[in-house]
Amino acid sequence: MSEQSTEQNMDNLNQAIAGTNDTATEKEFLDNIRQNIDAVDCEIQTLINNRAKLAQQVAAVKKSHTANSSSNDNSNPIFYRPEREAQVLKAVMERNTGPIADEKMARLFREIMSVCLDLEAPQRIAFLGPVGTFTHAAALKHFGKAADTVPMTTITDVFREVEAGTAMYGVVPVENSSEGVVNHTLDGFLSSSLKIIGEVELPIHQNFLVAEHTKIDGLSRIYSHQQSLAQCRHWLDVNFPNVERVAVSSNGEAARRLKNEWHSAAIAGDVAVAEYGLHKLYSNIEDNPSNTTRFLIIGHESIAPSGQDKTSIVVSAHDKAGALIEILKPLSYHGVSMTSIETRPERPNKWAYVFFIDMNGHVDDANVSAAINDIRPLVKDVRILGSYPKAVL
Repeated sequence: MSEQSTEQNMDNLNQAIAGTNDTATEKEFLDNIRQNIDAVDCEIQTLINNRAKLAQQVAAVKKSHTANSSSNDNSNPIFYRPEREAQVLKAVMERNTGPIADEKMARLFREIMSVCLDLEAPQRIAFLGPVGTFTHAAALKHFGKAADTVPMTTITDVFREVEAGTAMYGVVPVENSSEGVVNHTLDGFLSSSLKIIGEVELPIHQNFLVAEHTKIDGLSRIYSHQQSLAQCRHWLDVNFPNVERVAVSSNGEAARRLKNEWHSAAIAGDVAVAEYGLHKLYSNIEDNPSNTTRFLIIGHESIAPSGQDKTSIVVSAHDKAGALIEILKPLSYHGVSMTSIETRPERPNKWAYVFFIDMNGHVDDANVSAAINDIRPLVKDVRILGSYPKAVL
């Protein structure tokens, strides 16, 4: 259907509204609205399928280019383009006029793009499991529900799965606004050649969950990850002061245990509700409602600029006084804004350390490139972990 037909439908709807009190019954008025909704639905469905066909054409061009390439590189074509996806989502929010909120509209488009990408090439995504964790939620938020998400037991396993090519990308937590940095993720980059290709920021909302067979009056245990129990301590003290709190390996494991226990509850996120068929007895019970976790997307390829990017580097400094100040001076001189810095031991060297530095901008930006080049002669080694789009949603 054309844009003009949509406008005609809206004109007809406005005329129906204007004449409701005079000529139309309530049923006729609602029928008229529903007919217009059906017409719009048909148009939306046609346009989505048209977009999917265009995505298939893109895939065909990429496959043809790879097949005809004279290079000896046997790598597969790259279908997922984080910088392009970020640009599309930002454009969706910029041109949105409501009544749907900008972020909700962007999430709709995220799912459309997820389905289209699945038509181009199904994406296998490794994440720190089990199913129902916040890392699982981050993977679904970033790649959409059409992606094939696969839980891993440890962060090391996520790195290994992507390195081996069994998964195309991985999702790992890197820092929490309340608990701080995730050291296992930083350490993973010290022994891996993988790059950071994206980031996800996920507000951490905790829910008090029960199963259909749970007897609320007989609750004797509340399962959750240790951090989640700590984040809900005040709420639990007020509402369930006498119920035992049992720390388990993950919130997904907490939710899973309710299947066979009638006297237990769990604290977990929204994904666990859907995955394990549970019910929210109470929502958003965290003591700090602004608690947020940042996740990294890891992969093999370098990412082109999106217009709003971050760059992450790891620096091995000389063991001398003022080493950190020397590293930071080029950033200041070239006007590069540092967003975070973390220190980790440089294994296997004793009493040696590396610095993980995040900064605004892309490595292709002149000022970022100049700052990194100025740092190189001052340190033992600099490795660019990746330049990637800032989190859009």
